Amino acid sequence: MSPRLDASHTPNATSAPRPEHLDPIERSSDVGSEQAFEQFEQDDVLAGLPDIPPFDEVGPVDARALSKTLFERLESLEEGTHEYSYVRNTLVELNLALVKFAASRFRSRSEPMEDIIQVGTIGLIKAIDRFELSRGVEFPTFAMPTIVGEIKRFFRDTSWSVRVPRRLQELRLDLAKAGDELAQKLDRAPTVAELAERLGLTNDEVVEGMAASNAYTASSLDAQPEEDDAEGALADRIGYEDHGIEGIEYVESLKPLIAELPPRDRKILSLRFVAGMTQSEIGDELGISQMHVSRLLSRTLIRLRKGLTVEE
Repeated sequence: MSPRLDASHTPNATSAPRPEHLDPIERSSDVGSEQAFEQFEQDDVLAGLPDIPPFDEVGPVDARALSKTLFERLESLEEGTHEYSYVRNTLVELNLALVKFAASRFRSRSEPMEDIIQVGTIGLIKAIDRFELSRGVEFPTFAMPTIVGEIKRFFRDTSWSVRVPRRLQELRLDLAKAGDELAQKLDRAPTVAELAERLGLTNDEVVEGMAASNAYTASSLDAQPEEDDAEGALADRIGYEDHGIEGIEYVESLKPLIAELPPRDRKILSLRFVAGMTQSEIGDELGISQMHVSRLLSRTLIRLRKGLTVEE
């Protein structure tokens, strides 16, 4: 049972008086006197306050009442003083249960719970610094949005495997919410057009947001498959060596050069290198000799080669 919070705090009878009669040398060498001096300062800070029991023994109702008393004292203290720091730190420890409760909502995330609690504690400190009793709002009601917001900001800024703009991060959340609502309503997965209509976006924006969602988590290429998956690791199932990609730059550079050729030269190139016909077959197709085809083809290739050399 927590001690009564309406009872005024009184210094312990065994507390030593302020050791003002000791000179600086004696005061620094006498450990017992130093401890007594610190106890006197603490008792002076707590004068008129309720007894503060161990924080893990304080229930929610008692913590709320004690916090209100401490906030009243905090408003009368000057920031930066020892008394102010002591009361502020006591408020932090007294309300850590709010942080743990807020952090439990994110238990399924991949981040360690210790890190989430640390981030939530930063939000608690910010809430304590901003809280004003004159607003007439209970501190837990005021602090919880700040704590949760700090934790969400932590996930937004650090937990994405690939950094994406904040606009896409927020769009991912909107798509997930709209997708769940439409799935329940339609009894099936919604289409891109239905999501776009629901959110007032274009189809391209929805596709961009869905693509950005893939950047939230990353899987190792060496990750082992599920037990019921007969296929191998992810690295064995995706990617292959595309030999044609080595010449893609030349192909793109040749396109405008080929477009400038006469129609007959373009057709000869197509028949020779696309259809795979021989020079004799091309001659029969166009009604010219095989030697004439050879000369035209040679002249065209020299022209294209010079065009590539000039561009390089």
